Amino acid sequence: MFLAGAECPYTCSFCDLWRWTLDGPTPPGALPAQLSRALESLAPPLPHRLKLYNASNFFDRRAVPAEDLPRIAELAAPFAAVTVESHANTIGPSTLEFAALLSGKLEVAVGLETVHPVAAAHLNKKLELDRFDRAAGFLAEHDIDLRVFVLLGAPYVPVEESIEWTLRTVEYAAGLGAGRIAVIPVRGGNGEIERLQHLGAFVPPTLAQLEHALEQCRGIRSAVVTADLWDIERLPGCESCRPQRVARIQSMNLSPSPEAPAPIPCSACA
Repeated sequence: MFLAGAECPYTCSFCDLWRWTLDGPTPPGALPAQLSRALESLAPPLPHRLKLYNASNFFDRRAVPAEDLPRIAELAAPFAAVTVESHANTIGPSTLEFAALLSGKLEVAVGLETVHPVAAAHLNKKLELDRFDRAAGFLAEHDIDLRVFVLLGAPYVPVEESIEWTLRTVEYAAGLGAGRIAVIPVRGGNGEIERLQHLGAFVPPTLAQLEHALEQCRGIRSAVVTADLWDIERLPGCESCRPQRVARIQSMNLSPSPEAPAPIPCSACA
């Protein structure tokens, strides 16, 4: 469920989610009303997990008013698990308060993005690696699941090292207990990415890179690693084999087998 609320206070260079947020604080009652209407449209049987993505930080009280939490938890009661998104900096006591209200298991999705030291310093995310470590430890200590977002093609990562640093970041997140990790290719459209591309600090990742990065992650057994397919058609790639490559990525996303499906032969790519 995509919920509209207050904009995130962090202005990450790669993010365009601010386009779907409000100019001011989220009005009390707005999120429960949105969620209630959305849930009414669902036909049974209900899915196992409810994801609440508000294009901001769920534990930022400007984005999610504290007085709305009991009603949100009540609406989430039919689900065995609930996922919300949060910057590592906003994980803390309010996280525990919401977890205590839920009848199901809480999972928090956190953007680690990259462990590349130069790139991480330029993303404007205001996240030190040790702060992410503490957030991951806090969640583990309180039996709250961790989901992590990792970028492919982060600005300031050399293009020839892009897949390597994505794999390193995925391994880092898995080592800190992330049970699910989504590899997200960086896409343009927010203005800042286009500026960085003009400066030579960003090269759009390709479909083949996403495919290869996901394939490289197959050996990680402690976490479920998937590739984000949102706007997959925008990724540069060979049009001759695009449908087959997308289908291969989808297959790897859904298969628990550590063995990846056979690579796609393509004479146009040779």
